[in-house]
Amino acid sequence: MPLTRRDFVARSAFYGSTFWLLWNVPRPLAFRAAQESGQRLVLTEDEWKLVEAITGRIIPTDHEPGAIEANCVNFIDKVLAYEDAYLKPTYYGGLPGVEAVSEERFGRPFVELGAEEQDAVLAVLESGDVPSWPSAQVAPEEFFEAVRVHTIIGFLADPSYGGNREYAGWKVVGYPGPRHALGGYSPEQMIGEQNIRTIWGEEV
Repeated sequence: MPLTRRDFVARSAFYGSTFWLLWNVPRPLAFRAAQESGQRLVLTEDEWKLVEAITGRIIPTDHEPGAIEANCVNFIDKVLAYEDAYLKPTYYGGLPGVEAVSEERFGRPFVELGAEEQDAVLAVLESGDVPSWPSAQVAPEEFFEAVRVHTIIGFLADPSYGGNREYAGWKVVGYPGPRHALGGYSPEQMIGEQNIRTIWGEEV
């Protein structure tokens, strides 16, 4: 049976050690930057488009919103500017590699490829078997893992950090939002006998 979007995000979260390492990094500076502006801080315009396209294949759009709708690239830009700045060399080394593989295999930049072609490029990166990889700074599989983890965190983190726009990720995984400020959930809500009102105003 194919994985549902919720299954994919949940499994990635629970079984990835890199995920948990990056998830648990406090990011007050990235939080403040996301609050102040949606402008690019680290990524150039072309890099932004490329990272956005990659995130769009990691969590693609179908009948539910994906990473592009959730604006995961904005989250990535903000965390690279501050708490995750140590990963900037991973991106700066990996992004040209993505373009090199795309050009070698399909003769076009990654953002111009179809979805299946983009998936093929990312699958090669994930495997680590890229003889023509141009970067000595980072291995292809390390770059892919960094973007994958950042994408999932940006999809699930509080929207205040710049991703999860309009609660896209929370809607996909069925998380109604934090309720501790309202006294938490009632026993009836916890056992499903009473609806829960989500942070975006729906009842589930």
